Amino acid sequence: MISRSIEIATPGGILDAYVAHPRDGAPAPLVVLMMDIWGLREGLFGLARRIAQNGYYCILPNLYHRDGRISYPTHDADGNPRVFETLPGAEREEMRARAARLDRTMIGFDMAAVFEFCRGEPVGGAAAGVVGFCMGGRFAFFAAQACPDRIRATASLHGTHLVTPASDSVHRMCGSLKGEVYCGFGEHDPLSPPDVVGALDQSFSAVAGLRAQIRVHTGAGHGYAVPDRDRYCEAAAERDWDDIFAMLKRQLAA
Repeated sequence: MISRSIEIATPGGILDAYVAHPRDGAPAPLVVLMMDIWGLREGLFGLARRIAQNGYYCILPNLYHRDGRISYPTHDADGNPRVFETLPGAEREEMRARAARLDRTMIGFDMAAVFEFCRGEPVGGAAAGVVGFCMGGRFAFFAAQACPDRIRATASLHGTHLVTPASDSVHRMCGSLKGEVYCGFGEHDPLSPPDVVGALDQSFSAVAGLRAQIRVHTGAGHGYAVPDRDRYCEAAAERDWDDIFAMLKRQLAA
């Protein structure tokens, strides 16, 4: 496997990213990994490498690139995971505000830049996948809804703000999705209560030809799927990955 940091020139500046892909150089299906609110870091790089080890070309873009190479420390000086709810108020608000500035248009521009970059990389197949965590779970849907002819496998793990009153809420725009969707949630995640999960389920069910699965993990909370987070639940995350890799195989194998 080959992994490295890269830079992509875009009209909005340099988009830095991390890529991992099989060492043999043969064209591999593309999977885009969407970061959580903490930004790019080794914990996510490891997930990109895991995807590559399963035969895919994985790219993890820095969605904060318009503000620079921004990331937030996930552990304190003693190596203990930092808990979002107990961070200093100013830091929490900065993180929330930076995440809130990212919208469908920005994600669309970033996806276009990623696709253009991949034209010169060992990427094969017409279909691509996208996997996102937390805010990245929402952005995974933004990408899939903007590029339905390219993205045929969409995974959102403890995704946030998927059901809102906005006219462009994720659940209101499911009609543009194609292929297959997987959503994983934690039973005790306050950001995805049962009414949110139910609204998504109804929206997916209304789309003809869309294969969709929602899994709610007993006992898990928000952030359960990312290994370096304080609420990581290995059993739940591994169940997700089993389902996600099965989905990628079904949708991207051709």
